[in-house]
Amino acid sequence: MKKVLIVTWALLGVTLCVNAQKIKGSDTVLPLSEKEAQAFMKNNKGNKVMVTGGGSGVGIAALIEGTTDIAQTSRKIKFSERQKIQNKGKTVKEVIIGYDALAVIINNGNGINQLTKEQLEGIFTGKIKNWKEVGGADLKIIPLARETSSGTYEFFKEKVMENKNYFSGIRSLPATGAIIQSVSQTKGAIAYVGIAYLNNSVKALSISFNNGKSYIKPTEENTKNKLYPIIRPLYYYYLTSSESKVKNFINFVLSFEGQKIVQTVGYISTK
Repeated sequence: MKKVLIVTWALLGVTLCVNAQKIKGSDTVLPLSEKEAQAFMKNNKGNKVMVTGGGSGVGIAALIEGTTDIAQTSRKIKFSERQKIQNKGKTVKEVIIGYDALAVIINNGNGINQLTKEQLEGIFTGKIKNWKEVGGADLKIIPLARETSSGTYEFFKEKVMENKNYFSGIRSLPATGAIIQSVSQTKGAIAYVGIAYLNNSVKALSISFNNGKSYIKPTEENTKNKLYPIIRPLYYYYLTSSESKVKNFINFVLSFEGQKIVQTVGYISTK
């Protein structure tokens, strides 16, 4: 009898694991999805939500391959990605779960406090190579970027660089945590991260999108009021064929309680 019970519970455990909702993708959305999943599972006993990162492109690729239920992204799905889903006879649904500010960060030992959009473009395209060219010390600029699969990488390229290419050989890192660590340890470094990742180990710059007439710092208040110029939506994508499986979780994220978590993590509510 004991052996039968052990086998039964073991099989049940496998079943629960298989039926668990899986969320994969953007490292920007990762801390938010983790908090939402924890609260959802606490309120819905017996439900399991597993969350992993890897980048927006990785999440959408997993959705296309059928290895995740929800792709979490910090960019809009591409036409080519949507087409791949349609070629499989499926349709995808988009949900905006919050908004994020993208902060430009430098080392705390760097005396610069603000940059214009044009200066940022020059730095990340390789035209500006020394901090003295933007009013700083005689120090080589070391730009850092996310990997090409990252939605943050693509959004920064589109919004700040107006789709100009990053300079050849720019150092790319696989995760936001690695970006923060590298900038904190490298005096000439500059990079960009989601506002929820900001901490005292790096300095967030004030940014101007009007040729230096005004500079806005990526604070929580400036983000909520949408005064800060580098703001983007955060998305969940899922297949309509999986709607019954993911609906309760997504409804929770969009609920009053779920949107309070969005604000707690440091992003902007959709409400």
